[in-house]
Amino acid sequence: MAELMDAALMYGPGDIRFEQVPRPECPDGGFVLRVEACGLCGSDIRNLTTDSRKGDYPFIYGHEVVGRVEEVAPGVDKYRVGDMIYVYPEAHCLKCEYCRAGQSNQCIDVESYVTRPGGFAQYLSYTAKRVERGATFLVPEGVSAVHASLAEPLSSTYACAENIDIKLGDTVAILGAGPIGAFLSVLSRMRGAAKVILIDINQARLDKSAPFGVDHTIDSSVLDAVDEVMRVTNGRGVDKAISANPTTIGQQQVLEMARPGGTAVFFGGVPKGRLAQIDSNMVHYKSLWIYGHYGASSMQVQKAFELAIDPRFPAEKIISHVLPLSKINEAIELTRTGEALKVVLQPNQKEQ
Repeated sequence: MAELMDAALMYGPGDIRFEQVPRPECPDGGFVLRVEACGLCGSDIRNLTTDSRKGDYPFIYGHEVVGRVEEVAPGVDKYRVGDMIYVYPEAHCLKCEYCRAGQSNQCIDVESYVTRPGGFAQYLSYTAKRVERGATFLVPEGVSAVHASLAEPLSSTYACAENIDIKLGDTVAILGAGPIGAFLSVLSRMRGAAKVILIDINQARLDKSAPFGVDHTIDSSVLDAVDEVMRVTNGRGVDKAISANPTTIGQQQVLEMARPGGTAVFFGGVPKGRLAQIDSNMVHYKSLWIYGHYGASSMQVQKAFELAIDPRFPAEKIISHVLPLSKINEAIELTRTGEALKVVLQPNQKEQ
């Protein structure tokens, strides 16, 4: 009889059940990980609360994974039992034209995390393809698995800040005060931004921004975000305006609040089929740069991991809740209401 493990299975939109399923066997050429920490991401919540798999259920999500190697297939010498590793969810091929051009976030042969079971479970197996491609990083002894799990969400924000070249003296507006907004605020400050403006419709999220170097917060459920940005910049607008939320309204607003010659970033994906109404004359006459951001290159993934485990990075201020996997539904609700900034789940920790 197969050994069982705890897992959070999605049976449909909003139907997430904590139950036992067979523990995965070690695949030929692969390895099995004992999941120590798995962050709850905004995309996880979107997937878990919508018909993300078009009826193909049950399924285990979770892609911000850190764990210890539990079992290794014969002949695999890259991993040792007991190693703590962070696993980037997408293994780029590093051979296609995009990978070779430094744009591995657009890899045409990527091993995607949505095609196989994820980290909201006690154990997770990885195939020989993952061993071949890597995209795993050894977590040094003494570094918290919970802190290291921030490497995945940090990777995309690290790449964004680098790609749009946030630099000394810049003013930056960020629409969205969730974990991504927190990361972007911290990174903007680290790169020398003179002023960081954080905007959200949820005052509870804005209230958590104090440790992240934010100069101004704007509750856009009460105030007009564009008017307020223009006010605090003396009518100039900002050098970099980033829509880090899943709305088309935010995409139009970053065009309006970016200064002439500035950069407007579409960071957060919006629901499929939703189209933004863009004032193209504004783009034209203000000579705006519009940048659509997604993912990170393989080198940016590595650099983000190194930053996430650096003691100087404020991981403990971003992670507001650490919960056992059995409380995943509570974690989703805490995140949706804004009470939690970032929740990390621990599948192998029992409820107290």
